[in-house]
Amino acid sequence: MEGQIIELEKKYWHGVENNDYETVRNLTSFPCIVAGKNGVQSISETELKKMFDSGQTNKIKVLNIYDVKEKLIAENTAVIGYRLDFEIVDQSQKEPIKCVCTSTWIKENSKWLCLMHTETELEKN
Repeated sequence: MEGQIIELEKKYWHGVENNDYETVRNLTSFPCIVAGKNGVQSISETELKKMFDSGQTNKIKVLNIYDVKEKLIAENTAVIGYRLDFEIVDQSQKEPIKCVCTSTWIKENSKWLCLMHTETELEKN
């Protein structure tokens, strides 16, 4: 189990980077709860597809995932927290965006799926 969830998170972020809807969909339990600077949302599979198709998802480049903390809560439930540095492609920002993320993963039919994800942008120092 050790390291397995962070590899799934990396795969998820890689899917987001590449606008690969199928990868992201296959790693998500619907409806998925997402909390961040835009509030709390419960996102259905249909809503996720619309977000990808309409370009509502920013084109990002993940720079670094680090300071990872993983914990297996039960045989079929795991939580993870980590720091994430990324940039939004095609924007004039000079500095990467730094945030902390958490996710809850559940195992359904021998497959791990993300049930909840949070992102909190860190203040610039």
